[in-house]
Amino acid sequence: MIDRVFALAQRLAKKGPAVGQTPAREVHRENKWRLLHYVARPEGRRFGAPVVLIPSLINRHYVLDLMPGKSFVEWLVARGHDVYCVDWGTPTDEDRYLTFDEITDRYIGRAIRVACRESGAPRAHVLGYCLGGTLAAIHAAVRPEHVGTLTLLATPIGFHDGGLLSRWTRTRAFDVKGVVEGLGNVPWQLMQSAFHMLRPTMNLAKATTMLDKAWDDEFLDGFFALETWGNDNVSFPGACYERYIEELYRGDALVKGTFSLSGQPAKLENIRCPLLTVTFEHDAIVPWQSGAVIMDMAGSTDKHRLHLQGGHVGAVVSKKAAKGLWPAMATFWEDRDQLCAAG
Repeated sequence: MIDRVFALAQRLAKKGPAVGQTPAREVHRENKWRLLHYVARPEGRRFGAPVVLIPSLINRHYVLDLMPGKSFVEWLVARGHDVYCVDWGTPTDEDRYLTFDEITDRYIGRAIRVACRESGAPRAHVLGYCLGGTLAAIHAAVRPEHVGTLTLLATPIGFHDGGLLSRWTRTRAFDVKGVVEGLGNVPWQLMQSAFHMLRPTMNLAKATTMLDKAWDDEFLDGFFALETWGNDNVSFPGACYERYIEELYRGDALVKGTFSLSGQPAKLENIRCPLLTVTFEHDAIVPWQSGAVIMDMAGSTDKHRLHLQGGHVGAVVSKKAAKGLWPAMATFWEDRDQLCAAG
């Protein structure tokens, strides 16, 4: 055991692995967010429609470009896809007034339109991860023009799902308005503490795993890259957060059909593009029931659900994902690419 602790201490003293390394150029910037376009390989593109990745609003985008060899973005580019990703940036004090409509309608709309313009295709394959998927689904329900296909990865749609986050946010003691009025943007530390309480023994389990893998440099590189991402969070713009909690978590407005975007009804039955929903059996943040509900509500005739083992993050960036999840999503887009890219 002492040898393991010493080996692990030596590894911890080294600089952590570099993250977000796939070459990209910025093709749009607005307020704090920007749109990244990943540089194609010399052999070039094989597919016509761009892939637009929309990560969670409160997490860094590079979870989808974690590190060389464990990067979904790198893998997609090598496969011949034209890949774009939203980097939400870091909100500052004035962003406490940033609304749900501004982010979900205008920001996401511009990201998709810029990607289509740069790529030369009329529509994009849009993937939303976690909260990013919720925003993407709402956008697609109201602004379908440039959404060729929609992929929802571990995405909450039904918020009365029986999970702990759903229960906690509906307690009377949670004064959402008071939090926003007092703090402006909701601090990432407050949200992260809630995620940690979902699995209170998680840090102990991580420490045990690190000791077991003390001599496995490949494992530790991936572990520390994911830890870098997991501790590099951003705060939630206050006005957007208040509506998110009140109408979605507390009101379950998407399932009830009462949610609106910029004054337009955001009804899930208005989503008619090809749809892929990915859920995970052991997802403590987005229980699979929350994501699966869209299958009964979306108006798409071409809709599919992929249900996998694993959790909210690990199942997306693991070696197993590179052999199963990533090819499944890419194949979904590739099979529909000509239809999506056609004028």
